[in-house]
Amino acid sequence: MTVTKEESGHEGADDGDGMSGAGDDGYVPSQRRLDRERHKRLRARRATAIAALSTLVTGVVLYLVVVNAPGWPRTKETFFDRGYAREALPKVLEGLWLNVRLLLICGAAVLVLGMLIAVARTLRGPVFFPLRALAAAYTDFFRGLPLIINLMIVVLGVPALRLQGVTVDPVLLGGTALTLTYSAYVAEVFRAGIESVHPSQRAAARSLGLTNRQALRHVVLPQAVRRQVPPLLNDLVSLQKDTGLVSIGGAVDAVRAADIIVGRSLNYTPYIVAGLVFVALTIPMTRFTDWVTARMDRRRAQGGTL
Repeated sequence: MTVTKEESGHEGADDGDGMSGAGDDGYVPSQRRLDRERHKRLRARRATAIAALSTLVTGVVLYLVVVNAPGWPRTKETFFDRGYAREALPKVLEGLWLNVRLLLICGAAVLVLGMLIAVARTLRGPVFFPLRALAAAYTDFFRGLPLIINLMIVVLGVPALRLQGVTVDPVLLGGTALTLTYSAYVAEVFRAGIESVHPSQRAAARSLGLTNRQALRHVVLPQAVRRQVPPLLNDLVSLQKDTGLVSIGGAVDAVRAADIIVGRSLNYTPYIVAGLVFVALTIPMTRFTDWVTARMDRRRAQGGTL
């Protein structure tokens, strides 16, 4: 068959734009799909506009209710004084460094101790019964004991014993109390993750020649930890806030720094500043936790590896 010059040029033009030609396999969405996607975009923009308007209206209403309250002038002077806020912010930030160090050190200690307790609670065989009983008693006791009481007992009670070689530093004692309490919670998170791994995983590892210890280390624990990342991050967020409780022993952290200014001025604005600083520190970790949770949910919905 003879191909004319005009036909040859027309065919080359079609092949060049990638939308037609014999070898073209580009996807062209149907009009119905385009209409559906346009409708989704319109609904999303409408929902965003409604949410923004609702938030604005709610904020305006709350503002009007607060500023028109009979006691607002006195409350503003006592809790929202700019002068005291400027004075407190540098000292609160200086004390916040102690809270950050406590979070890093206690967080690492909590993860290690919590993992050991969880493993102890999941050991099999009658020979490990005393270890399982001790681990269960530990978690039951410290999960039931209020953190503030635990801090008072450790921070105030240990120095009263006058034990030789035992520190009386309120920072170390407060960090110890935080570790004792939060390791009990984290241990239960790890234990739930270990028990969520199907027994066939352990049986398959044993059939390949792995010992019980190797199966736990290489098969069970990686899956358990990966599944429990969101609740572990939530516990770390709580630990981050509760580091401010070490101030009851006299440690000068962000809360104690604010308390010193309040005791001198009888103005509570430094407490608001300290609270906002903790909120600003907590929000990024909270959003990261939400992102990790959503990512794992998407992978689970798609049948991905957990």
